[in-house]
Amino acid sequence: MTWTGKRVTVAGLGVSGIPAARVLRGLGAHVTVVNDGDDERSRAQAAELEALGVTVRLGDGATLPEGTELIVTAPGWKPDKPLFLAAAEAGVEIWGDVELAWRLRGHGGRKPAPWLAVTGTNGKTTTVRMLASILQAAGLRTAAVGNIGVSLLDAVLGDEPYDVLAVELSSYQLHWAPSLRAHSAAVLNLAPDHLDWHGSMEAYAADKGRIYQGNQVACVYNAADPATEDLVREADVEEGCRAIGFTLGPPAPSQLGVVDGILVDRAFVTNRQKNAQELAEVADVNPPAPHNVANALAAAALARAYGVEPAAVRDGLRAFRPDAHRIEHVADVAGVAYVDDSKATNTHATEASLAAYDPIVWIAGGLAKGATFDELVEKSAKRLRGAVLIGADRALIREALARHAPEVPVVDLDRTDTGAMSAAVREAARLARPGDTVLLAPACASMDMYTNYNKRGEAFADAVRELAAERD
Repeated sequence: MTWTGKRVTVAGLGVSGIPAARVLRGLGAHVTVVNDGDDERSRAQAAELEALGVTVRLGDGATLPEGTELIVTAPGWKPDKPLFLAAAEAGVEIWGDVELAWRLRGHGGRKPAPWLAVTGTNGKTTTVRMLASILQAAGLRTAAVGNIGVSLLDAVLGDEPYDVLAVELSSYQLHWAPSLRAHSAAVLNLAPDHLDWHGSMEAYAADKGRIYQGNQVACVYNAADPATEDLVREADVEEGCRAIGFTLGPPAPSQLGVVDGILVDRAFVTNRQKNAQELAEVADVNPPAPHNVANALAAAALARAYGVEPAAVRDGLRAFRPDAHRIEHVADVAGVAYVDDSKATNTHATEASLAAYDPIVWIAGGLAKGATFDELVEKSAKRLRGAVLIGADRALIREALARHAPEVPVVDLDRTDTGAMSAAVREAARLARPGDTVLLAPACASMDMYTNYNKRGEAFADAVRELAAERD
């Protein structure tokens, strides 16, 4: 595509819009940025872009600028925005920042790096970072990019080319990336999420499934989640592309799985009907919770699809360190383990977190985002020693506990101030016995009490350390 003089509208300032505007202006396009907000931060960002020759319209994200030939949107902008409806009427194409990066990956004669792509309701970031660690252990120049880490635009346009990219993609990003064709891709799991944006579970799943379109080598799916395999069946892939499953049990042919504490490959071996390849031990996965072992198997499958040797899978998993607030062990106090999984902001993630420990004093609550908790509580009730509830929508969890776990003691903290976490930890300590785990896995968003889940996790960790200091 010739960019010089092309009139491009960028929808949204922020982590994707600003880099897109800079890149497009550098390519010679006439760039107009439209943004709903008009606050102090937006005005400062606008001034920086205007110094580069970009036109910025603040407080007006609904009107299509005259002469627009292409829209590049921030992934969070909903498809029913008036700007996009006007674009559809005018026949103007809409791309996301991922689509822009995909189209630019060979710009200027660069050799395009293959993409190993990951999506799913939960576990994307961990899996992509595990994958990048494995690729690095194999001696490859790589980065974790996309919805994480390095900007995709920076990755594809940098002076030093990458050998291969580990790419995290959200459902929003996939919705706006129609021409993406990955080397190999994985859908880790599917559970209701962001339905207010997509409109339905069917639309959400369809956008997740876009990651498989045009795959060249492998479509990796979760054998325990049939919906992910259904997406593979529906995908139009290149001839010879294979369906590769991962499972926490012994693997069938064309799967990766676990046998006697060993991660095993029966997909990328000769004579997979009879042979298997040891990749690593479950103990090499940090932490070795079941859902994290599943993440490791998905990462290993993508790495093996790219031709990585088994030893690099082992070394990469051993070198991997999880991000904060993802089933992070904070401390042991009086024989009780305190674990921070503040990132468990929905019921699907919390179910996986609860499945990793037994018995548990569960700290939960926050903004439910329309979620219901009956199924979660019913599945996890036998593991619960007690529950401590905080946040705006804690009553929904309390009612589910009353229905499905009436014998479990519940402390309902009627407060949403940031100091509630210290009280919650102390109440949990009162309920816990030596050998138990106090687990922060809120099943809810944090914004009723905290800026984000990181701040919530930090408050939990601070409260645990205060408790430990008092009991030393």
